[in-house]
Amino acid sequence: MTETTKSEPETDAAASPPGTADASPFLRLALEAGPLVVFFVTNNLYGIMIGTGAFMAATAVSLALSLRLEGRVPLMPLVGAVFVLIFGGLTLVLDDDLFIKLKPTVVNCLFASILFAGLATGRSLLKLLMGSLLALDEAGWRKLTWRWAFFFVALAILNEIVWRNFSTDFWVNFKVFGLMPLSLLFGAAQIPLIMRHQLPEGPAAPAAPAAPDSRDR
Repeated sequence: MTETTKSEPETDAAASPPGTADASPFLRLALEAGPLVVFFVTNNLYGIMIGTGAFMAATAVSLALSLRLEGRVPLMPLVGAVFVLIFGGLTLVLDDDLFIKLKPTVVNCLFASILFAGLATGRSLLKLLMGSLLALDEAGWRKLTWRWAFFFVALAILNEIVWRNFSTDFWVNFKVFGLMPLSLLFGAAQIPLIMRHQLPEGPAAPAAPAAPDSRDR
């Protein structure tokens, strides 16, 4: 007499290892804002050089926590972190804060160039990054991409104006308390466009459309 065994049905919990769930919006915001807060505090206490080193360390910790909590590191925060380490390293090695001040300009120009290049070839690269969060028609993706591309250019220009005309402490305050709120407000301002172009079966529009990690700016 042979025994027959019945295989247990696979469950979602078994298929998804622990620690790979998407982080909540509040936790994700904390992971993005944490390194900036560390940068602000250490700069005020010890100056831009120690502040830059602390910013680099906090950015690395933030990425490690993202990997631990979500099982992955989002592409754009990863790119931003690489630039933080490169420009922060140049700042410390050459003892020149010019490099950390230039980083937001370079990163925002890079993001804008990538989006413009995609539009020039008839593709919305923003859709590749945000397609899992939003379901828009092609016209919506194209308009949203144009808007973010020009916004990145505006952020780069604004960063150049601030660091060239104001003190280092003022620039740090602007980076922490200016760039992130501006990005959140701009993202929230895109909700009407998203609602107009959202596909019927698409996910609900978030409170603020996803944007590159605030550390990138």
